[in-house]
Amino acid sequence: MQNISSQTLPNPQQRQRLRRWRGVKDGVTRYGVGAGGYSVIVALALIFIFLFVEVMPMLQSGKLTPATSYALPGAADKETRYLATDRFREVGVRYDDAADVTFFSLKNGQVRKRAGAVLPEGVETTAFSAASPRERLVAYGLSNGQAIVMEHDFSLKFDQQDVREVVPELSFPLGEEPVVVDDRGRALTALAVQTGRSSTALAAITEDNRLLYVVYRATVSFMTGEVQLRRESFTLPTPSASPDRILIDDTLSTLILSDTAGKLHYYDVRDPARPDLMYSVQALESGGEVTALEYLLGSASVLVGGSDGSVAQWIPLRDDENRYSLIQLRTFEPHDSAVVLIKPEYSRKGFLTADASGHVAIHYTTSHRTILKESIFPNPITAAAIAPRNNAMLAVDSTNTLAYYDLRNHHPEISWQTFWGKVWYEGRSGPDYVWQSSSASDAFESKFSLVPLTLGTLKAAFYAMLFAIPIAVMGAIYTAYFMSARMRGMVKPVIEIMEALPTVILGFLAGLWLAPFVEANLPSVFSILLLMPIAMVLFAFGWSRLGPKVRAMIGDGWEAALLIPVILLVGWACISISPMIEVWFFDGSMRQWFTDSGITYDQRNALVVGIAMGFAVIPTIFSIAEDAVFNVPKHLTQGSLALGATPWQTMTRVVLLTASPGIFSAVMMGFGRAVGETMIVLMATGNSPVVNFNIFEGMRTLSANIAVEMPETAVGSTHYRILYLAALVLFAITFVVNTAAELVRQRLRKRYAEL
Repeated sequence: MQNISSQTLPNPQQRQRLRRWRGVKDGVTRYGVGAGGYSVIVALALIFIFLFVEVMPMLQSGKLTPATSYALPGAADKETRYLATDRFREVGVRYDDAADVTFFSLKNGQVRKRAGAVLPEGVETTAFSAASPRERLVAYGLSNGQAIVMEHDFSLKFDQQDVREVVPELSFPLGEEPVVVDDRGRALTALAVQTGRSSTALAAITEDNRLLYVVYRATVSFMTGEVQLRRESFTLPTPSASPDRILIDDTLSTLILSDTAGKLHYYDVRDPARPDLMYSVQALESGGEVTALEYLLGSASVLVGGSDGSVAQWIPLRDDENRYSLIQLRTFEPHDSAVVLIKPEYSRKGFLTADASGHVAIHYTTSHRTILKESIFPNPITAAAIAPRNNAMLAVDSTNTLAYYDLRNHHPEISWQTFWGKVWYEGRSGPDYVWQSSSASDAFESKFSLVPLTLGTLKAAFYAMLFAIPIAVMGAIYTAYFMSARMRGMVKPVIEIMEALPTVILGFLAGLWLAPFVEANLPSVFSILLLMPIAMVLFAFGWSRLGPKVRAMIGDGWEAALLIPVILLVGWACISISPMIEVWFFDGSMRQWFTDSGITYDQRNALVVGIAMGFAVIPTIFSIAEDAVFNVPKHLTQGSLALGATPWQTMTRVVLLTASPGIFSAVMMGFGRAVGETMIVLMATGNSPVVNFNIFEGMRTLSANIAVEMPETAVGSTHYRILYLAALVLFAITFVVNTAAELVRQRLRKRYAEL
């Protein structure tokens, strides 16, 4: 024995080498595990930093940076009536009150081209109007009741070296000769112009306070190709006070008029032969006058500036009787002096205002923000413009000095209110939470509320957990504590293999098979939810009443196998009697009964998502909870049984308390899985961003929204960064939930550690 021991036991040198090797392995393991833990923390921090870096540009405020200033080219003694620039900020255009047009270089003011209209002898311009900025259409009203319509444009030309040149052009859509507006030949004191698909409309106020509406329709001769103009003239009812400003919307269907009493008048001119003054409203209660009036992009809102410096947005609102009225939607930061002009942006719902003291301000309607407000001149501002790409601003004062500014205003659409508050959008009857990020037209008002997406995420997770927690936790308890070892060895791996099922397959089956099946068999779904637990309880009660010999034939822990035919039988019976239940209780269609009762039912809804996503979450909760129950120390359960407790008492009073931290962790892991799920909710919800917890309606989640819209959004756009903000919100939700869950788990662990 001594010889064998001396041969098998290591000598002192070998023991020393083994101790060193074990120390090396312990050190590698200790530092490796520590490095892995710190790596996870660093990875999470880097994800947060990356998301925040993409979101941070939205937090930057607007800024005006002076670029240059010079005397505006053209007649110095003429007032500038209109100012614009091309999209590359190379060429500007000036219209003065003599109907002369000057194109000039924005960098240095060098004249590029002079053009304009030839006025009849002895005739002067008495009114001016510009259509929406995208149309580039202007009109001059003349003292003889005529009008001249002009249109500027900027075409591109490239030389052999592919150097771009912006070529200014001026055209006359209605001809170079003035067109007749007032047949009586009275001077036009106010004018509005707008163009439609094949017609151009002019609305004018004459010096004797008549309101005229003239439509010129262009027709092309099929034989000669000549363009012929057909004129239609109408006289509209005039309000009692003297009208002074007038607007036509871009559909040529409505007309807005302001008067010297500070009122707005809303006309329906879809049939100009039968015009309808639908509504009149007092725009300025302080007794001031309307000093600026413009349509916002899309002509769904009208912007009103007052002599008291006020700036407001008004929209037409339709009542239950299909009658429109004008209501003040929102007001903006006022100016210190009278607002002299309003200029809407080309492609967004923003606009610029200028006042008589030389200040300009830039506002955005949807976010209800005044982006910036600065003093540009000591003199009144007579004309201003925002570049088509919203990256530059031009302003001219009463001395015809032009100030050219670089403008940084990348994300004016966003604010805390647009993300998390109710917003009153154009065309809606009241404020609401809406996500509708894109449309086919720039005139569309983007709606970026994150409330429907966040609520949809919680809604999907809630119904999934409502379905998964009872099945997974109770199944884990039974499998770990009551089931036989042999059966547990078959059941546990099968359920864990379920976790490997691709969620895209589950979403595919949920959307294309489960959703139509549930809709066609609604009574069976509710029958199964009601009758299945009752059948299982009755089976357990009947089993407990059988004699010991019969129960011994099956063996302890194998009772669950006998439940399989019971479950199949009850499920088959519920599906079979579903048509009869519909006939007996729901007039033949439970789906239609819901609709008739005012309950909205979508085929792809939260019920389908709860079942499908619950099926995906069950393996996660089951596996962790089952391990937690199974790993409860045996001496606790054996001691409880030895003291006379039943297995059920031992389970409820010892095992569950001891395993509660693990079970709680399992539930939280399942919740995190449900919150971050993408493919199932993407394919089985209908992706409708609604704000409710109706189990029969769909939803849109944060993760699904990111997956759907990220490939189609422009990099660096507001929409793009808001999707990153949605990812940050999702990250924050999971982080907060997991942190809170860990705190609760630690308290439970500490509380029951002494058992």
